[in-house]
Amino acid sequence: MNYAEGHVFDLMEQGGPTDVREPYFKEAIDEMMRARTLCAKANAKMPDDPSYVDDLEELFGRKLDDVRILTPFICDFGNRVKFGKGVFLNHSAILSASGGIEFEDGSMAAPGLRIATINHDMNERHAIYTYGKVTIKKNAWLGMNVTICPGVTIGEYAVVAAGAVVTKDVPDYAVVGGAPAKVIKYLDPKEQKE
Repeated sequence: MNYAEGHVFDLMEQGGPTDVREPYFKEAIDEMMRARTLCAKANAKMPDDPSYVDDLEELFGRKLDDVRILTPFICDFGNRVKFGKGVFLNHSAILSASGGIEFEDGSMAAPGLRIATINHDMNERHAIYTYGKVTIKKNAWLGMNVTICPGVTIGEYAVVAAGAVVTKDVPDYAVVGGAPAKVIKYLDPKEQKE
């Protein structure tokens, strides 16, 4: 069967499933290799060498003059990540991005962020994958070593405590923590500054 260019990415956008045994999956493998190579190039440079940003700009296909990402940094699907303005990702982030990740304006993450947007079929776990986009809304703050699971949205101005494992959507202005993360309290929207 012939597949249109980008078919695998359309399937990812729809949540899957995809099958690694199908010819359309080669596009995904090619993107993974491109992304891993560009991340390796960026990570091989000294942190004070600003040219590492050129590698990340090629990875994401956009200028990063309004986004700051510190190395080391790993992302397997640069074509599936979108950034708003003023986003900050501290070092050691790992983005498993095939299902799509969007960082809205002003969102920020401490070191050690982990985002997963892919899952394996329970029975055919080596071949069949499903996907869930992760959205980090405006001015959300992710603490150190946070893990976000597929399909989760982190609400506007939400705070995710260090070490949390987020398996469900986080409401706007909520402070969550734990594994699995639960709401600890809510921030007062009137106290938040842009």
